[in-house]
Amino acid sequence: MKKSLEIEKVEIFVTGDPTQDRPRWARYLEDIYTTNTIVKITTKDGYVGIGGTITYTENHFDDSIGETIRLYLPKLIGQSALDTEKIWNWMAKRPTVISKPAMSCIDIALWDLRGKYAGMPIYQMLGAARDKILSYASTPLLGSIEEYLEFITKCINNGFKSIKIHPFTDFEEDYELVKEINKKYKNSGITFSLDPDQQYSREQAYKMAKLLEDFNWVWFEAPLPDTDLEGYAELRAKTNVPISCGGNHYLSLIEIQHGLKVGAWSDVRIDTTVCGGITPTRKIVAVSEANSRRIELQSWGATLTQAANLHIMLSTNSCTYFEQAFPYEPFEIGAKDVIRTDSEGYVQIPEGKNGLGIELDWEAIEKITLKKYLVK
Repeated sequence: MKKSLEIEKVEIFVTGDPTQDRPRWARYLEDIYTTNTIVKITTKDGYVGIGGTITYTENHFDDSIGETIRLYLPKLIGQSALDTEKIWNWMAKRPTVISKPAMSCIDIALWDLRGKYAGMPIYQMLGAARDKILSYASTPLLGSIEEYLEFITKCINNGFKSIKIHPFTDFEEDYELVKEINKKYKNSGITFSLDPDQQYSREQAYKMAKLLEDFNWVWFEAPLPDTDLEGYAELRAKTNVPISCGGNHYLSLIEIQHGLKVGAWSDVRIDTTVCGGITPTRKIVAVSEANSRRIELQSWGATLTQAANLHIMLSTNSCTYFEQAFPYEPFEIGAKDVIRTDSEGYVQIPEGKNGLGIELDWEAIEKITLKKYLVK
């Protein structure tokens, strides 16, 4: 039987703007080159779906994801975008090295097509739990304690009710920063979380956790290397502050289930655009719920990254916050529709939009395209 949404052509845009700001999230990093890799799928019946993932590298832009996506394209032609499970399982069996972020771009574009074909946003297709969610401002690395305090005030003035601090990633300096934040904002009603990007020892992580615990920080993210499950389990046993991993290493259902089984984390942390797309992420949500754990998705990245994760968040009540990279502008290049926190601290999908809910300015995308591929 002939199916709708038969794939006619697929395009890849590897994009990077050499003129944009280069925000970092840790002092040990050099300036970051942000590469947004976009997949555009067109069907014979005239629908267009898009998906993307963002990568961060030092020294130059990264075209590795785009090169990996190319390996999947020939076999996509002629398949139906409705067959997301079939296509995902086929991609998962291919002998590629950087598989999951590449699969994510394709899978998200397929779900965008499904939503547009059905005439509804993706989160409604997944079973909408709500239509908005609180966000937190996710800070870049700043130069001094004074700059952090000024930035926090700016975030509050822009409607944020919660803020995640990416600190210096030097323990002693971070400890002083947290104490100053506690002192200035303890009666503000603003909540805080801390993400030192896996840079602490077990002893330092415990000391910081006790400080965060004393002032009711909402979670402590990535204090240890993601692979140190034993260290995470030990830390959780010693503190009441929720402990979260970085979310970039354990990406499969089996790995996440193992981490939960050994008691490593207070929640599950993952990025839809890194772990393989919407198809596996909705299953990871189910695993989280089966283990009575929150799932706190990452969404630091370009508008396409934000949107894919937001749809998952709105399809469940198990996620507390949307991660909003702030300031906004460096992450909105080429997007006609953007996702921003409102005056009450919430985000939602652009109104009246189906599928992913994001339209791109293809002329602007072309101007920052480093490499482009077409298969039809």
